[in-house]
Amino acid sequence: MSTKDTYKTIAKASEEVLFKEKNSKFFGYAFPITTEDEAKTHIESLKKQHHSARHWCYAYQIGTKEPNISFRANDDGEPSNSAGMPIYGQIQSFEVTNILIVVVRYFGGVKLGVGGLITAYKTAAQMALEASRIITKTINLEFLIHFDYVNMNKVMRIIKEKDLKIVNQKLEMDCEITISVRLKNAEEIFKIFDSLYEIDIKNLND
Repeated sequence: MSTKDTYKTIAKASEEVLFKEKNSKFFGYAFPITTEDEAKTHIESLKKQHHSARHWCYAYQIGTKEPNISFRANDDGEPSNSAGMPIYGQIQSFEVTNILIVVVRYFGGVKLGVGGLITAYKTAAQMALEASRIITKTINLEFLIHFDYVNMNKVMRIIKEKDLKIVNQKLEMDCEITISVRLKNAEEIFKIFDSLYEIDIKNLND
């Protein structure tokens, strides 16, 4: 059984989209994020940008594989489950992660009812995702390799042969190199370095 080691996210923040329903305006935005703090920063900046709006509803999902996936949906004063969850539903529908979608509502004087709200928030979120460039990324693990300078050639030969990405390196008498390895190859690469004399490898993801 192959381990799924890719995920979909968006390349960069989407263009602003607008959905109108009975004089209410719903502005949709999508942002790539990897932390809750990034989500909060984007939401705060939209609150400043749209300071006279009525609601700033959002949903986000962070993480690339279970059990480390977390999500949040916020109705921001709209009736329960009429805004945040329909937005989150689109995140699931497009199968993306590490993403925040915010829909800003200006009330137009006509109540839409719960059904109308669900449709409006879902549509604005869908439009924001359609305006985004969705990309596929690999899930990578990082390993720290520790060795004496005399073993440098041995280590570098494997890195070159296996086309491994170096994230960090400290090359002195006592050397350390951090490499990034695609999840499906991680076990094989770990074993190769682990079997070498005088070379230590440590998984930085535990």
